[in-house]
Amino acid sequence: MTDQYLYQNAELPQCPVETTLEVISTRWGALIVRDLLNGPLRYKELQRSLGDISQKVLTENLRQLEARGILTRTVYEQVPPRVEYKLTELGQSMRTLFDALWAWGEHYQEAVAQS
Repeated sequence: MTDQYLYQNAELPQCPVETTLEVISTRWGALIVRDLLNGPLRYKELQRSLGDISQKVLTENLRQLEARGILTRTVYEQVPPRVEYKLTELGQSMRTLFDALWAWGEHYQEAVAQS
């Protein structure tokens, strides 16, 4: 896997939090991971789930996450062609991170609603 998005060890930030944010640094990247934590999805399923995302931006984000080792892209030889995206083991390891983000987001929403 050599790509402009794949980091070499020397290029990674010193801070683990900064490294994590670098990997899911875009709004869409984090939401793509969130959706794929529920299982593999096809391109159109991701596009529908994300709503207001252009084809170009979705494709760029998927390529970036694939290059970083977070997801895999599988092309099935059939007519019409079918492409499926799935989190790698490394991508799946983000589940606890996203569970914590979800819990904090709920907590914040409740706090704002009560103010």
